[in-house]
Amino acid sequence: MIAPVALGPNQPPTFYRGSGRLGAFRGLDLEPRPEDWIASTTTRYGQASSGRSVLPDGTLLADAIAADPLAWLGAAHLARHGADPALLVKLLDAGQRLPVHVHPDRPFALAHLASPYGKTEAWVVLDAAPGATVHLGFTRDVAAGELAAWVSAQNVAALLAATNRVPVQAGDAILCPAGMPHAIGRDVLLVELQEPTDFSVLLEWEGFPLGPDDATLGLPFEEALACVDRRACPPTRLAELRRGSQRSLLPAEAGQFFTAESLTEEPLPAGFSVLVVTAGSGALSGDWGTLPVSRGSTVVVPFDAGSCRLSRGVSAICCRPAL
Repeated sequence: MIAPVALGPNQPPTFYRGSGRLGAFRGLDLEPRPEDWIASTTTRYGQASSGRSVLPDGTLLADAIAADPLAWLGAAHLARHGADPALLVKLLDAGQRLPVHVHPDRPFALAHLASPYGKTEAWVVLDAAPGATVHLGFTRDVAAGELAAWVSAQNVAALLAATNRVPVQAGDAILCPAGMPHAIGRDVLLVELQEPTDFSVLLEWEGFPLGPDDATLGLPFEEALACVDRRACPPTRLAELRRGSQRSLLPAEAGQFFTAESLTEEPLPAGFSVLVVTAGSGALSGDWGTLPVSRGSTVVVPFDAGSCRLSRGVSAICCRPAL
């Protein structure tokens, strides 16, 4: 039996600033980097190893899973996804507004990037300053030529004016489908679930240590912009993207990619999971034993660990790949 493993910070370098909320949430004196990739077998785009999680014994999580995929992932997962966790979870701490960008969907990624995964993602907000916002989708249909002109000229004012500005606060959960233009605003800490890639097409780079060569995933400009969903995202659609159920934090359409559920004292059924402990101090326990956890702990739970349970007073977000 493989027991759950508490994971330390995994902070690959990136181009934007953090706010300090990540270290405060973790209760650790961290490097001033805004992302913590949890239970990651995914690398930064174009890099060989940056982004992958290392277990406490020094083994890459990717290598541990490859050595015993049935124990880590379970038979049902292997039948659907193969020996791939099919999920990336991050803690993301935006100390500045991120640039407006888009992630390709699966058909585009398969056709242009030789990947079975695109990058649909979802955000579960842990902390946000008063008045914090995200940008999500266009307010109206945008013509291909209009979008190309904005991006070429880096007309950020026009680009932002055409996006929905969505207020967020702690406890909010939002699905961001692949193709939808978006930007996370400053002073927001969130758990991000996503497909296991690092694919981004930047519509904005001015003011960041980036340039047009960083924007298109190595694709021709017009080809890269073809992944953008230029349709209007009206209030009814925005509401759908925020509509979870009593147990699930995310709308049903997220289920083809991943799930995120609030977890307290109820049993966690067997299955590969990534836990982010959001409140309390106590333990995660099962037939394998007991693991101390508290607010800010991050834990990878193998299928082989079986059913687990948090002690009273401890709350977590349980992230799982689609099954």
